[in-house]
Amino acid sequence: MQEMIDIYDRDRQLTGRTIPRGGAFLHEGEYMLYVLTLIEDGQGRFLITQRSQDKHWAAGWWEVTGGGVRAGESSAEAVRREVPEEVGLPVGADVPEPIYWYENVDLKRGDNYFVDIYHLHLDFSPEDVRLLDGEAVDFRLATWDEIGELARQGTFLHYERLRQALEAEGVL
Repeated sequence: MQEMIDIYDRDRQLTGRTIPRGGAFLHEGEYMLYVLTLIEDGQGRFLITQRSQDKHWAAGWWEVTGGGVRAGESSAEAVRREVPEEVGLPVGADVPEPIYWYENVDLKRGDNYFVDIYHLHLDFSPEDVRLLDGEAVDFRLATWDEIGELARQGTFLHYERLRQALEAEGVL
């Protein structure tokens, strides 16, 4: 079954329209919503995953957990779904507010979206992590400096936006 997404206007308000996510082409003033989740352990390391080699975009790159918000979901509900799905960690009912959000407009490709960035502090060990088949092939716990090195090598997604989020939160 095709995953459906809500369409938002430029003020981040729901328009009441939903469309299939696959092949969606969004016009001026139309947006979808994504979430990114920085998951930090008790030692100040971040959980990052390596994308599967068969991904059509950024195959083999490292990233944080996240994904598209489904129709009818809030971004917090998407975090509560995505984190257990992708890395097998329970999030709990109380997801904090996003620490940052940004907007992307690409009218040529119809790729307009908002991204809410969350920062979760979870009590877990590497043995607790369970990767979703087809999504990721590996994971690691990395310091922010190690993530920065992956970004300098050109193999880490969303580094600048995540850095901006942590700066806005006062962490960096």
